[in-house]
Amino acid sequence: MIYYYKTLSGFIYKKDSCENGTWVNCMSPTAEEVAFLSEHFEIDMDFLKGALDEEEASRTDYDNGVILIVIDVPVEAKSDRMMMYYTTPLVIFLTSENVITVSLKGNDITNSFASGRVRNADTNDVSSFVLNIVLFVARKYLSYLNKIIKNSNRIEKTLKKSMKNKELIQLLEIKKSLVYFSSSLKTSKATLEKLFRVGLIAKDENNTELMDDVIIELKQAIEMTDTYMNIISGTMEAFASIISNNLNIVMKILASITLIISIPTVISGIYGMNTPGLPFMDCWWFPVVLSFLLMAISFKILKDKDML
Repeated sequence: MIYYYKTLSGFIYKKDSCENGTWVNCMSPTAEEVAFLSEHFEIDMDFLKGALDEEEASRTDYDNGVILIVIDVPVEAKSDRMMMYYTTPLVIFLTSENVITVSLKGNDITNSFASGRVRNADTNDVSSFVLNIVLFVARKYLSYLNKIIKNSNRIEKTLKKSMKNKELIQLLEIKKSLVYFSSSLKTSKATLEKLFRVGLIAKDENNTELMDDVIIELKQAIEMTDTYMNIISGTMEAFASIISNNLNIVMKILASITLIISIPTVISGIYGMNTPGLPFMDCWWFPVVLSFLLMAISFKILKDKDML
């Protein structure tokens, strides 16, 4: 679907048609909509299709007066009773008069701008509008990172009381999300720096300040991501060792119990075969007392050896 938005009196409004200073938001485009974008905004079809790849990495390019910016945006999704996070490319085309965003999947970034929840977003200034989009993306990474660390802390508390692999698997999924974030943030930062360095974005005072804010937010997100990855990696290794150690303790206790309860079986087996020469053959209570005595001695020895 293709939607048109324009800033009027400081607020973003939905429009029925495209005009100068309009933001064109295209989500999950069909082949007909891709053809329309190519024809209406004079974007080369190969240039357009090349950017619409689900695995497209963050990059910037320029062709026939159209600036291409591809950045990875974070996406939150629920899976197996827990929130999962991954990244998906957001394609931005800048013409002299319009900003066109194309996303293969719905995301909270463009939805927030379309609903007017983002302040200071002026579609009439294409360079400033794009930088505001990237700034919002960086802050969305930080927001999701805070959710991730809260979720991992909750899993750690559960893991301390459990010997199951479920919580470790959940931590592994969180680590995968952080790996996606780390890779996407670093390539997005490099893309933005190149975009400003080669002069594809106007270097006025406002844009320079916005770019500085974007780089600061991206750097902070990168540092948080790397820190959380190290913490979760260490946590997984520590709890994996604890789970393995707990299992060894359980097996040791079971082996000790098996040894103790096997004593009456051995004693009764010996006296039950009527072997000549055994002491107190005529006393039925002797094997019972001997069994309990040997069990008590074994329990004391195993207890002293920290086997029970």
